[in-house]
Amino acid sequence: MIFSRHVFTIACGLLLAGTPLHLQAEETKPNVLFLICDDLNCDMGLYGHPQVKTPNIDKLGERGVRFDNAHCQYPLCGPSRASFMTGLYPDQTQIRTNGIYIRETLPNVKTIPQFFRDHGYFATRIGKIYHYNVPKHIGTSGHDDPYSWNYTINPRGRDVTDESLIKSLRKNSFGGTLSWLAADGTDEEQTDGIAATEAIKQLEQSAKDKVPFFLAVGLFRPHTPYVAPKKYFDWYPLESIKIPEVPEDYDSSIPAPALSSIRRKKDQIQLEDKIIREVIQSYYASISFADAQAGRILDALDSSGLADNTIVIFTSDHGYHMGEHGHFQKTTLFENATHVPLVVAGPGVDAKGTACRTPVEMVDFYPTLTELAGLDTPDYVSGVSLVPALKDPTAPLREFAFTQYSSGYSIKGPRYRYTEWGDKGSELYDHQNDPREMKNLANSPDFRPLVKELSQKLAERISDAGKAPPGLTQLEPVKRRVPHGTTLLAPK
Repeated sequence: MIFSRHVFTIACGLLLAGTPLHLQAEETKPNVLFLICDDLNCDMGLYGHPQVKTPNIDKLGERGVRFDNAHCQYPLCGPSRASFMTGLYPDQTQIRTNGIYIRETLPNVKTIPQFFRDHGYFATRIGKIYHYNVPKHIGTSGHDDPYSWNYTINPRGRDVTDESLIKSLRKNSFGGTLSWLAADGTDEEQTDGIAATEAIKQLEQSAKDKVPFFLAVGLFRPHTPYVAPKKYFDWYPLESIKIPEVPEDYDSSIPAPALSSIRRKKDQIQLEDKIIREVIQSYYASISFADAQAGRILDALDSSGLADNTIVIFTSDHGYHMGEHGHFQKTTLFENATHVPLVVAGPGVDAKGTACRTPVEMVDFYPTLTELAGLDTPDYVSGVSLVPALKDPTAPLREFAFTQYSSGYSIKGPRYRYTEWGDKGSELYDHQNDPREMKNLANSPDFRPLVKELSQKLAERISDAGKAPPGLTQLEPVKRRVPHGTTLLAPK
């Protein structure tokens, strides 16, 4: 049941009415502000990018802990979001493609905001938290989970009504195709601008209600189409854009499934330099636009007086290629697609302004938030709490971060990435000497002992990530046929 904020506030007030003031103070719960961008990689000032301007998230990093080795569990929107919202791996959620509702495969799971709701929080969703088809689901609930929220807001801005103006590699194709627009109008007219405005209203109301909240704001940018007001494009002149280089013999150095993952979009291979520069420029512009909206929300958190008692997480659902390995967008097991930005700030974060370099995962969000809020984490959650690193960024958490895609599984440690594609081949990259992952060492005799060791560790992670979560019912997603013959996955 979805309650109005007004009714929820009255109910909480009645519960607290007979409680002595000193006990109310002792029982004050930290709020949660969960900020997530869509398809955002680590091309940000916070992560040392020499060109992309993200002053607001940079500032958040100064008052929190930045995680430099954080990785998604699946480099695709739907599976990734289902994974971190439940604290389970994709082989546990059974969600490995877009367009599946969480309850279809995990009918009795408690998502993060649902768990917080059960403990007296008012949970609000603004924009994209679970999977949406972008842009056609903007303004709707997409593949949302209604059990997660007390209240939801689905913003819809002029980026949707301006679709006819968008430039695309394929006419009238936007969500999965490189497409972009330097838009007229103001930030506030865009969908993400409206989302920020609504978030500000919610924070102002929360300051009055004094009811603990879980506010999740999902910005749609920089997901395609890359739409942002023109002023952000002006920050990145085309002549300043650098195009990633790929060696001519590169394709023969990686297994066939890895090559397929970076060559599957045939219309995005060997693009003209002019088009590549326009695409990168628009992606950068969209990042800076999203950063500006995040900044509006964070400023409102400060001005509301709630910042000192609000846990803030900023992240993305996965990484993103911008020409690296000759590929654009996501769905690979390279660093570009698995690596996500992650900043945690607020109460319980002692190591402010520091960077944690130990490998971490997005399934770790769930136990981190519950521990910071003083709640017991559900037994089925697979992640580990990041709280030790919030107090000491050198604290050991994991040996490797784990990601899967299609038939491939990958682990990333402090130095090496190791990937296996079943019996179709493997990859080994040394980030100390090859941070761009362009030299596959898996078949080198010098690295056979290391490959053997990492293969065993990967096998252990695959086994652990596939264990049935205790107490949860697991169902296979149901397939259906649509009129034009395309097989889709849909709820029962």
